[in-house]
Amino acid sequence: MAAPRRLFRMRRRLLLLPLLGFCLAAAAGGNSGELPAVCGGGCCPGRVRNGSAVAAQCASRPGARLRGRCCCSGGQAAAAAAVVLGLDLGNCSLQQLCSSFQEASMALLIDLTDNPLEPLPEDAFRGFTQLQTLALPLTLDCPGGNEGWDNVTVQGSSRICHGQRNPCNGSGGLGHLCPKDSLCSHDGPGLPQCLCTSPHYGYKCLRQGTFPYLLFFGALGAVTIALSLLLWVTQRRKAKVS
Repeated sequence: MAAPRRLFRMRRRLLLLPLLGFCLAAAAGGNSGELPAVCGGGCCPGRVRNGSAVAAQCASRPGARLRGRCCCSGGQAAAAAAVVLGLDLGNCSLQQLCSSFQEASMALLIDLTDNPLEPLPEDAFRGFTQLQTLALPLTLDCPGGNEGWDNVTVQGSSRICHGQRNPCNGSGGLGHLCPKDSLCSHDGPGLPQCLCTSPHYGYKCLRQGTFPYLLFFGALGAVTIALSLLLWVTQRRKAKVS
């Protein structure tokens, strides 16, 4: 009896081994997939540089931890739910910002130094309303100009933009004039936007009420049906002639 029992236990263990391996592989795959692309090889391979401002920021914030090129909030394995607080893309040989750069729109600190970056688009930092410190190569100016920041300094071959100002604030000559029936909203360094107040909408908020969705889509549907019928009749006539 002892031999069959041992054989049964051995078979059960052999059956459990593939299941255990599958679970471990799935967990490992999940962790690697959870890393935001801007923090990993999708933008610049490697990790946050030792002694960088991002590394210091992460060390000083409870619950934050380094993941790839980022300092993320949380500290759990599920980095997909975490927020990128700091981004170190220094010395990455970047000529332009990577496509996943917007994933760091909640970052407080971004380091882009030691890169041969080309001039950045004016809206490259649209949505980066929380950004407080931006380190750039000396060849680039701070987005929004010097008036968009409390303090702009030069350190060696780097330009440091610190203290992003709200362009909707009238102090410091940054007031942005929005049309009537709209409010100015901060949308990044030197990037204001005008949002219509209810019930106004449309160009320069000149229209009032709610957008006539029913009329718009009704007319669009009627035109589509009419064109479809016309095309169908035309094709049938051509088919009869041939």
